[in-house]
Amino acid sequence: MPVKNDAPALPGSRAVAKHVRISASKARRVVNLVRGLPAKEALTVLQFAPQSASEQVYKVVASAIANAENNERLDPDALLISEAFVDEGPTLKRFRPRAQGRAYRIRKRTCHITIAVEAVQTTRPAKKATAKKATAAAEPKAAESQSTEGAE
Repeated sequence: MPVKNDAPALPGSRAVAKHVRISASKARRVVNLVRGLPAKEALTVLQFAPQSASEQVYKVVASAIANAENNERLDPDALLISEAFVDEGPTLKRFRPRAQGRAYRIRKRTCHITIAVEAVQTTRPAKKATAKKATAAAEPKAAESQSTEGAE
């Protein structure tokens, strides 16, 4: 019975930013924009995204691309964001003085951003050429069958 780890893994790399001082829900909004995109296109999207978390996610994506390029010797133009997720980190608890001697708790949330990139397998243009040849070969046969029908 095949196990998940038995599958051949595509070459890739990952980067993790831990204890980022932004809430996980705000970071997830930005990460959802780039999941599944080509790496260079993801950097462009993040560069112009208006959310404040986009700066931190941009750094993690750029780091994952650099890891793949330097450690795995992969072409940065052929990378795809295969995994992107945000986990909650530890919450810093602070107290704020309020009226009549009360204190309200302030929660300063953190998150861990993980981005994984993998090399995209190049498609072979030869398949397209053979498909064109097959359709070109089929067209004369169709023309011959039409001309024989008219002769009868």
